[in-house]
Amino acid sequence: MSSPADRILIFDTTLRDGEQSPGATLTVEEKLSIARALSRLGVDIIEAGFPFASPGDFEAVQKIAQTVGTENGPVICGLARATKKDIKAAAEALKPAAKHRIHTFLATSDIHLEHKLKKTRAEVLAIVPEMVSYAKSLVDDIEFSPEDAGRSDPEFLYQVLEVAIAAGATTINIPDTVGYTTPAEYGALIKGIADNVPNIDQAIISVHGHNDLGLAVANFLEAVKNGARQLECTINGIGERAGNAALEELVMALHVRRSYFNPFLGRPADSTEPLTNIDTKHIYATSRLVSELTGMMVQPNKAIVGANAFAHESGIHQDGVLKNKLTYEIMDAESIGLTNNQIVLGKLSGRNAFGTRLKELGFDLSETELNNAFIRFKEVADKRKEITDWDLEAIVNDEIRQPPELFRLERVQVSCGEPAVPTATLTLRTPIGGEETTVAIGTGPVDAVYKAINQIVQLPNELLEYSVTSVTEGIDALGKVSVRLRHQGVIYTGYAANTDIIVASARAYLGALNRLYAALENQKSQGHPPVVASL
Repeated sequence: MSSPADRILIFDTTLRDGEQSPGATLTVEEKLSIARALSRLGVDIIEAGFPFASPGDFEAVQKIAQTVGTENGPVICGLARATKKDIKAAAEALKPAAKHRIHTFLATSDIHLEHKLKKTRAEVLAIVPEMVSYAKSLVDDIEFSPEDAGRSDPEFLYQVLEVAIAAGATTINIPDTVGYTTPAEYGALIKGIADNVPNIDQAIISVHGHNDLGLAVANFLEAVKNGARQLECTINGIGERAGNAALEELVMALHVRRSYFNPFLGRPADSTEPLTNIDTKHIYATSRLVSELTGMMVQPNKAIVGANAFAHESGIHQDGVLKNKLTYEIMDAESIGLTNNQIVLGKLSGRNAFGTRLKELGFDLSETELNNAFIRFKEVADKRKEITDWDLEAIVNDEIRQPPELFRLERVQVSCGEPAVPTATLTLRTPIGGEETTVAIGTGPVDAVYKAINQIVQLPNELLEYSVTSVTEGIDALGKVSVRLRHQGVIYTGYAANTDIIVASARAYLGALNRLYAALENQKSQGHPPVVASL
């Protein structure tokens, strides 16, 4: 795709690199929900997945291509190693999209060539044009990445990029795969490419970077100053290891400091034209959706979308903000869609009013999802006088986040106190259709519930994280529970929201166990583990 020289393209890889975060595995429907949110947000390209990795990934990319890849929607991209099988799978999965891109890659650093690929530089220089040409025969829009470019010999890198562009690559992505470079080094690398690759004017320079040293966003901004016009990032900065450059931080840095960056894109410093196509008012809602669906909570002091990003406790700060927000705030909370709106919906509200409000909040639910969410809404409305937009988001995310209820909670009751022994009585419906009831004791009510669940489910696991947060203030607030557990080195997450924290805890744990159970059943039927790729 073409890019005007004075605009930055936003390439979102939340559904590919972001999903490779430990425990962040998403179902097809969850990926579709995030893809719709990314489309509303205004990203230019969605990297929907790695189609060759597994049948589930292929299906997810194909469904996103069908439903989100419309004529007026974003480009849908699929990742592929530099092999014909990978590239062909990506092309097949992307077919339904009106605008599609194949993103293929091959390592170029000496450490990767020697220890991972077992190939010489000459072999890489032969493979790259062959595979890019093959991809070009299937799809017009081709992106090529020299993996570990940040640690590659620049002179060799220039040669690889030149042959890739000559073979048909329209975007050249420069990955800092291990988050090793500093801003000055990364900026110099991008400038070196712009100055030394003869046919670079035929391609867009893109950047992809990890946050191992906490420098990813700074590196990208320096790259923009030196000619990069596409930024590959994720919502909340999720991704392998320490994550990727965070979309919200990049977009708001370019928005707030527009007068500083304008000249680097050939604009007058005082130009008010946006530097990206992102609708910033959808940033906060998208952040919350990704957080809920991946089970990866946003740290309170996270830039832009953290709970404390617009909070002021210091008396001096509070006084200043009350007099003029600009004293201590460089952006308006409403610019990212953060509001404290209360909705006028209660237990007597109808399904139509409920559905209309969800659409206003950016949710696009199926008929079944809407019906289930409405039932949950009625349950909560019976217990609370006021329902906020945040409550609604929690209710809806709880519904669309739940995996198939292979093990389903039918009843749970706990007794505890001082000096009583915490005891849980629990009934589950199992995948074979029957009900099982058991009793267990524990160090506390949640521990007792989890031990009772384990007695029935009998899937060995290690509980890594159990966290509880409230959606809003008040003793009657919805409680959100997130659970992360590990089985044979793989992490599974569960999430639930309920006014009863014991019920939420049980449902969250069952959600993670249901994902584990489904994964084990899928492995039995497929007979092989999924492929994992990294840039």
